[in-house]
Amino acid sequence: MIPSQAPASVGPPPRYFTLRTALLFCAPLIVNGFAMPYFPVWLTTLSMSDFEIGVVLALPMFIRVFTAPIAGVIADRIGERTIVLIWSGFLSLATAFVLFYAREFWPVLIIYTLQSAVYSPYVPIVEAIALSGVRRWGFDYAQMRLWGSVAFIGATMLGGWMIGIFGGDMVLPAMAIGFGLTILMAFAAPKVGRPRRPSPITALTEAPPKSLRQVDLQLLLIGVTLVNASHAMLFAFSAIYWQHIGYSGTEIGILWSAGVAAEVTMFVFAKAIIRRFSVWAMILSGCFLAVLRWIIFPMDLGFSGYFVLQCFHAFTYAIMHTGMQAKLVERVVEEQEAAAQGIYFFYTGIFTAIFTFLSGYLYSWYGVNGFYSMSVVAFVGCCFAIAAWRLQPQRRGSGGKTSEAS
Repeated sequence: MIPSQAPASVGPPPRYFTLRTALLFCAPLIVNGFAMPYFPVWLTTLSMSDFEIGVVLALPMFIRVFTAPIAGVIADRIGERTIVLIWSGFLSLATAFVLFYAREFWPVLIIYTLQSAVYSPYVPIVEAIALSGVRRWGFDYAQMRLWGSVAFIGATMLGGWMIGIFGGDMVLPAMAIGFGLTILMAFAAPKVGRPRRPSPITALTEAPPKSLRQVDLQLLLIGVTLVNASHAMLFAFSAIYWQHIGYSGTEIGILWSAGVAAEVTMFVFAKAIIRRFSVWAMILSGCFLAVLRWIIFPMDLGFSGYFVLQCFHAFTYAIMHTGMQAKLVERVVEEQEAAAQGIYFFYTGIFTAIFTFLSGYLYSWYGVNGFYSMSVVAFVGCCFAIAAWRLQPQRRGSGGKTSEAS
């Protein structure tokens, strides 16, 4: 989806750019592969309530929406983004060690929030380095990013096996090892010098351009990011729920990996899909299937049923995200690309934080039936997306017909 046309006269690329950037993606996604499914499980070992778990997971999401752009500005102004990566890795590792000594709600909340703040710029800056390679030397973004997803799946599977043997106590050591890898990979990262355009997260520090304030585009961004945010309860409580109904750590790892593998598969075939189907078909199908996914989730599905449902992630995130990116490319000029991605990042972060916080209440009150509330969130997102489709300029200006096939 990202063009790989190299401009003239940019100088030779750093040696082994593709390999080094692929490894750079792997390190933080190993951390995420341990943290996203299993950090909530570790919180249950501290006898935290579902509400407290929701708060611990939600507050860092709010914080990183603001800390990541600040770090992005610093990285862009320093001129060499890898310096910020090194600091981010060291500070994240330091907070990981401190977290070993936290056993109560307030210390865990404060330390984990601080960890999220210092870790928040790592992946966006890696993305920025990779995109610099795409624009300057024509490297293949998917080839580099794919290995990060493979690392995430590997960490998730390994974490599931380890949690079956050691329980939730394995989570913090595994995360600490992952943060150590982020430091090593930051030192090995390719140096691309001062960026010629701001990072997407940096663009959040400035007012959005007029083209991004159009009503239909704002409605679409809100709709898609609400559907993204409807995954909040899955991320926060799925591993806890599956463990509660008797699934082993390995089975939980397989279920999490199934979703990521389906997502990766969809991205691999994204170019062929977007040639065959309209952008609106991609976006709206993802929205509708998200509503269906959360309606089905509370049912007694068995392991195979949950495996199939996890594969819905190919549609409820990957295909919808691909369609959203294609729509932004269509509607926003290249010079405003960073601002568009920054707004997308902001909406996703804020909405996901809000519904992660609320999921703590809802899961505490209703258990797995709380997932029905996520279907409501996804349905509201659908309504916003449909409103955006009806209000798009092409539709109004062509007697009700869009420029794409319906």
